Amino acid sequence: MKYRISANVIRRLPRYLRRMTMLERQNVEKVSSTELGERMGLTASQIRQDFNCFGGFGQQGYGYNVKQLREDIGGILGLEDTLTAIVIGAGNLGRALIANFHFPACGFQLAAAFDTDPALIGTEMNGTPVLDGDKLDIYLEENRVDVAVLTMPKGYAASVANLLCRHGVRGIWNFTGTDIDADLGGTVVEDVHLSDSLLTLGYYLRGKGEQ
Repeated sequence: MKYRISANVIRRLPRYLRRMTMLERQNVEKVSSTELGERMGLTASQIRQDFNCFGGFGQQGYGYNVKQLREDIGGILGLEDTLTAIVIGAGNLGRALIANFHFPACGFQLAAAFDTDPALIGTEMNGTPVLDGDKLDIYLEENRVDVAVLTMPKGYAASVANLLCRHGVRGIWNFTGTDIDADLGGTVVEDVHLSDSLLTLGYYLRGKGEQ
């Protein structure tokens, strides 16, 4: 019987993938749930429970084959199925993502960026064309876009999100600093707040919690 896997388990999968990639680069061939837990700050039981959501991996008494587990997790995350992405807002943050974030490693092809600054329109950033933001709706009509990365001023977030939803964009990666609370139907929104991580770090540095 198919059942819904919790969001917490899904959010741990990229962490497992990063760890397996790191171990493979270090020529580690196998790892136990106990060893993996110690490296990641998780319990061995939690790791086994997470993997059992997908049928389980590894063999009792042997542990996990690092290369195979990396491939299995990559398959669960759908890395073999490339999705198309665009960036809306080619200012400082958008430019930094385009220049430094490796979209293909996460299964995404970055097709274009959009901005309303005449000085940016018609240029390229790291091989990605910057198009006129005022013509975004036309582009969405003519091209398939799976995910839009929002890096423009937060005041435009809700209206742009609604435009994306109307054109069938399936996901929004939102860096505008404000949560998108609009009813977007089936469009999935991932709100990213960089301040959350920094505030959490400050909490531990000020001695208010144990790691």
